[in-house]
Amino acid sequence: MDNIVVGIDVGTTKICTLVARVEADDRLRIMGVGVEPSEGIRKGVIVDLTAASQSIARSVAQAEQTSGLKIDSALVSLAGAHVSSVNSRGVVAVTGHNVDEMDVERAMDAARSVAIPSSREIIHVIQRGFSLDGEDGIHQPIGMHGYRLEVEAHVITAASATVENIRQAVAAAGVETVQFVLNPLASAEVVLSESERNMGAIVCDIGGGTTDMAIYVNGDVWHTMVLAVGGNHITQDIAHGLRLPLPQAEEIKKTFGFALQSEVGLEETFTLQPFGETQPVKMSRRDLAHIIEARVAEMFDLTLQEIKRSGYDSLLPAGMVLTGGTSLLPGIRQLAMKVLGMPVRTAQPEKLLGLADKLNSPAYSTSVGLLTWAAALQALPLSDYSRKGRGGQKGTRQNWNTLTNLLKRLLP
Repeated sequence: MDNIVVGIDVGTTKICTLVARVEADDRLRIMGVGVEPSEGIRKGVIVDLTAASQSIARSVAQAEQTSGLKIDSALVSLAGAHVSSVNSRGVVAVTGHNVDEMDVERAMDAARSVAIPSSREIIHVIQRGFSLDGEDGIHQPIGMHGYRLEVEAHVITAASATVENIRQAVAAAGVETVQFVLNPLASAEVVLSESERNMGAIVCDIGGGTTDMAIYVNGDVWHTMVLAVGGNHITQDIAHGLRLPLPQAEEIKKTFGFALQSEVGLEETFTLQPFGETQPVKMSRRDLAHIIEARVAEMFDLTLQEIKRSGYDSLLPAGMVLTGGTSLLPGIRQLAMKVLGMPVRTAQPEKLLGLADKLNSPAYSTSVGLLTWAAALQALPLSDYSRKGRGGQKGTRQNWNTLTNLLKRLLP
């Protein structure tokens, strides 16, 4: 069926499968939703293939049931500390002296020829900008006259074994992975404004097991990074500090948690039942905030270190856009501003149609972003495909046609 897109967000805490129709005004009408707790996945990496496959299969089945469509292909999210990136340049001679689509393709292919270990594979090759005969700052060179085309690209790679395990887990649910999309790139599709992209901003998607970041400058991705720390670490700190089972610690974090101790009143309390106690006891909410603030401040300290290590910390006047489930923690935006010393806002998917009630939350930014990414791939001509970051296997015109066909292969 035409204009149908599917995304599967394989997260540490949840599996979310979405089916949507792209409307005439390019808005997404959500037709199917399947959300299941994640099993067999830790920090974005599969540690139990059977359990992970079953979680994905249940999520896909829910989405199929609510949409009335059979899902056999989808875009799939990717995260984890195994993801890394490098910038590369590709240079080609222009054939015919006017740049055409194949010149751009050859330049991108040259950029992706960067040497990587055999244990890794390329997930995205995203253009940062072109230069033609030494003139920099060109975003779209097609049709321009010149002799020497050069592209600077951002190459994102991942551990082949980890990627293959996710691909197998999705395949076990009867779904073919069309393309992997890095979490912060998917999230940026729905939370980052055009002005923020151009001015310079960082998308920070804080999930359960990882914190995924992407730096945008002049409208394009300039740097990506993944930290193996997330909301589950806050929950574990609460569990250890208050001597609680993890499920109870998670519930207390969501109900009473606050990321800034100074903003919590001394008189505020709540009840809990720690290990070894026969009766519920009172706990100061301020003490809980102390535990949370220590961990969250450490997370943003690590984030700041990565931003400075990238060398682009002076190019981010628009600051940070926070998203992901952990960004719902009260006080986290204020603490981020305090630690990072830059503007911070929290964002979520918007302007959705159909079954969208529960998706209007930062926790679903990656999930909805996958749909937006897929819709953009369907609409883009080959010459603009490099702006969406093709993977290592999607370089030729034939593969591009295969990709767009796969995205439409949903049988009612």
